Amino acid sequence: MIFSHKVQYYETDRMQVTHHSNYIRFMEEARSSFLEKVGFSYKRMEEENIVSPVIDVHAQFVKSTTYGDVIDIDVKVKEVSMAVVTISYTMTVEGKTVCTGESKHCFLKDGRPTAIKKVNPGLYEMFLKYKEENL
Repeated sequence: MIFSHKVQYYETDRMQVTHHSNYIRFMEEARSSFLEKVGFSYKRMEEENIVSPVIDVHAQFVKSTTYGDVIDIDVKVKEVSMAVVTISYTMTVEGKTVCTGESKHCFLKDGRPTAIKKVNPGLYEMFLKYKEENL
């Protein structure tokens, strides 16, 4: 699923390019939007006492972006296990890749590590449904 983000002036640095730390934020925005669109928003998960902390994140910068650029972020589920999901992100501007990245998430239920497949089979099945190779 595609999420679009328009680079704001405050997201740029003194060199007038988007500061590298913002790409991690863009990934979170895109992931949140993806979860809302498929019916498992963070709010819904939290109402069910499930949280999904990031346990690993990285980005590979390909090309700089600047104020006013619209970054299209393609969000895909890369890997799913009983307890961990990996999300991939491809960010483009006018069809050209500017950044790629991944975030890995575990799941906690009532503050304790849990197998999402057991505590919320619907969420687990949704991740499987949107796994890259199933699309």
